[in-house]
Amino acid sequence: MSYSFEDQLNQAMASLAQQQERLAESTRRMQAMTAAATSKDRMVTAKVGPQGELLALTFHTNAYQSMAPAELGAVLKDVFNEAKARMGEQLTAEMRGFEGVGEALRMNFTGERGDEEDFFGAGAGLDLESLLAPLTAMRPGAERGAKSRRQEEFNG
Repeated sequence: MSYSFEDQLNQAMASLAQQQERLAESTRRMQAMTAAATSKDRMVTAKVGPQGELLALTFHTNAYQSMAPAELGAVLKDVFNEAKARMGEQLTAEMRGFEGVGEALRMNFTGERGDEEDFFGAGAGLDLESLLAPLTAMRPGAERGAKSRRQEEFNG
């Protein structure tokens, strides 16, 4: 099925707007995310935000009072790093929903398509070759053979 340039552009713009909405919603979800980790001995829990910032450090026991400073520091470091790693996993999982979007956009806006359904729907990408065909035909020397065109492109 052939679409007019205006139809293709409208479809592309509507799909792009839809992806922008998805991205905005995803951004809101990521900004609200938190992750927590508790030490192996259940003494302390660290809670971090989406930027890896420490939001809370909760001590569940008084065991920290009898710990050597270096030991307490190591426990805090480990629990904080574990919470940050969990946050990273959550953010990565959220962003996986956008895998392939860039490639699909490139394919749709350059007219390159595979057999699979494209990002904007049922394989109706912007076919720039056919869109630019009238302009290409007006180019000086366009009536010459393919060899001349290759030479013209080579010489610039």
